[in-house]
Amino acid sequence: KMIRKAILFSAVLVLVSSIAAAQDEYKIELSPFIGYTFSEGVDITPTDVGSGDFVNRISPTSGLAYGFTLDYLASENFALGFNFSQQDSNLEGGIQGGGKTNYADMSVRNYHGIFTYNMGDVDAPMRPFFFGGLGATQYAPGEINGNESNGGTRFSTTWGGGVKFFVSEHVGIKGTGRWTPTYIKSDPAGIWCNPWYPWNCWVVGEANYSHQFEMSAGVTFRF
Repeated sequence: KMIRKAILFSAVLVLVSSIAAAQDEYKIELSPFIGYTFSEGVDITPTDVGSGDFVNRISPTSGLAYGFTLDYLASENFALGFNFSQQDSNLEGGIQGGGKTNYADMSVRNYHGIFTYNMGDVDAPMRPFFFGGLGATQYAPGEINGNESNGGTRFSTTWGGGVKFFVSEHVGIKGTGRWTPTYIKSDPAGIWCNPWYPWNCWVVGEANYSHQFEMSAGVTFRF
């Protein structure tokens, strides 16, 4: 369902941008990419997995990443767009006392609406850029010990930047670095009481995030 929504969003964006392209140059940038993502997980309450070992950390492993960015150039410097990426990963458990175990192959997919600022003139051969966005990260593991796993989808943001080198009017080379923190859960972090109303107290939580650090390169088609 998430992939169908991503494709539908991209198709609508292309349609809207194609209409606007009749009035101005360079309204669309499509950038397929490939790279590598360094991933980390979160600590969990030690859990017996049935083999006598207790797992106290769950992590996606680092691996190959690929995807695309589709941008609508709202002005010479600002763009609104959509970014999709998929990382080939494994679901890994950290064993209490030392050691790790791989439980299943896993795909980690990111879906983000993004806002980009492109530096320099629109016709400059080199354009550094910065971006930020909101969306979701989907963890999709395969079977675990012969049992189907549903995985899950969590809220995430994404932040990064890079540079584009245009080798012709419509084609460029793009390098990007990106950080994607994904909210996983919150752990109790104590009790906070209102200093003016000391009887008004509640449990506060400490948010746990799984972080992805992606380095990628690709081609940009501008039209």
